[in-house]
Amino acid sequence: MERSEVLIHYKDVYINQQEFCVLENIDLELNKGEFVYLIGKVGSGKTSLLKTFYGELSIASGEANVLGFEMKNIRRKKIPTLRKRLGIVFQDFQLLTDRTVRDNLKFVLKATGWKEKAAIDDRIEEVLKQVDMEGKGYKMPNQLSGGEQQRIVIARAILNRPDIILADEPTGNLDIETSCKIVELLKSISSKGSAVIMSTHNLHLAKRYPGIVYRCKDHHIKEITKEFFNEQSEQIEELVQKEDTKGTNHA
Repeated sequence: MERSEVLIHYKDVYINQQEFCVLENIDLELNKGEFVYLIGKVGSGKTSLLKTFYGELSIASGEANVLGFEMKNIRRKKIPTLRKRLGIVFQDFQLLTDRTVRDNLKFVLKATGWKEKAAIDDRIEEVLKQVDMEGKGYKMPNQLSGGEQQRIVIARAILNRPDIILADEPTGNLDIETSCKIVELLKSISSKGSAVIMSTHNLHLAKRYPGIVYRCKDHHIKEITKEFFNEQSEQIEELVQKEDTKGTNHA
């Protein structure tokens, strides 16, 4: 059996924010094509963990390798090279509001080294088709619904065919039907080879679209996939209900 390609490898990693320990003793591995959920309460460290993957937050100690880059000692000038291989999906979209969808995407391609106009135009059409937003390139972000804006954010994230997509609460501001469509889209991207790590409060979504599940709690992260999908586990069911209520409040 062919061994999976390891994209992220963390062993005994500690993450601090201003001398305060956010997460400790992190052991985590992400392989090509995997779909991973990060669950846990607000402030449990999910976003901090994601930030370490793209060099926004430093590693305090431990082994931390992302796509061959040693994150504990990565040079600042190497971070843009790393980020070209990552796609980042934010809950609050972060689209440029003064330009069209097409120009938002064009801006990213030019910033990451694309120069040929024909190649840029072709790639933009390709990703808009992939996220089912063909014909919307001329629109301004404020002319789109929340779900449509999130599709454009995903289109932006996959422009450079990333090895990994990091999605931080991508359904947090969306209704349940739209949330399902966004997760289906991310799952389809994962099935084509990109690994996806998605933090979420909506645990019913995670139940509906299975993946590997890690929980952040009490400064630790633990894989709980088997417990999470075991219908007999009252503890996890209770967590699902509690966290899902919180997720509904965020919607």
